[in-house]
Amino acid sequence: MWRFAARDESQTRALGAALGRIVAGPTFVALNGDLGAGKTCFAQGLGAALKVDQPIVSPTFVLMAEYQGTMPLLHADTYRLSEAELPGVGLEEALDDWPGVALVEWADRFPDLLPADHLKVDIHHAAGGREFMVCSTGPIHSQILKQWREEAGESR
Repeated sequence: MWRFAARDESQTRALGAALGRIVAGPTFVALNGDLGAGKTCFAQGLGAALKVDQPIVSPTFVLMAEYQGTMPLLHADTYRLSEAELPGVGLEEALDDWPGVALVEWADRFPDLLPADHLKVDIHHAAGGREFMVCSTGPIHSQILKQWREEAGESR
């Protein structure tokens, strides 16, 4: 597990950008945490590194947004979804073949949604900023996590 604190939004964006700089293929991120802890801010940093030219906003009301950059970015939010509504959104199908980075906010609400091998990023409010806890759940994302840590160490 990788655990650290971010003082502000710029450090949260920098962490997302560090991930965006090292991804080279399909990457799945389960993003969980407190309301207002910085999940969308993290996604904005990731999108900036992927050279997404559209504003990345919280997908709370649109549920799922696709962005094009150097690699496709799927940004989804399951906060307002019930289990009965999930199949109608098409998120499961989108994740099945997604060729780029898939970032799902509130993924802990639907633990079977993401593949067995993914990154889990938990963000919580902490004194003086945010606390991040990051882990991988399989061999592919363990390697991604290792590279991400190295990249973030250079930018922090």
